[in-house]
Amino acid sequence: MFQTLDAAQLKALLEGEDRPHVLDVRTVGEFARGTIAGAQHVELGTLPAKADAFDPGSPVVLVCQSGARSAQGCGWMDQRGFQRVYNLGGGIAGWTRAGLPLAS
Repeated sequence: MFQTLDAAQLKALLEGEDRPHVLDVRTVGEFARGTIAGAQHVELGTLPAKADAFDPGSPVVLVCQSGARSAQGCGWMDQRGFQRVYNLGGGIAGWTRAGLPLAS
């Protein structure tokens, strides 16, 4: 089962040694307005085709605007055997509310 992280928990993971892959599952337009530094754009609808590029044992964090679409993606990855899947609760909106920066 995937876990939900808040912005502070994700920030701590990103600063740690076992950095997760961060996948932004929003649309191209949303992604273009800014994302978490280092995030890869993998629109939710393309996730099934692109998931094989990631090691099922590596940490992966999915993010969207609010946390709803990314939770769907986390559920899909969880069902396919990914063991360390995390959802950013509150999404990019929660990240910015926490005062954390976006990269363009």
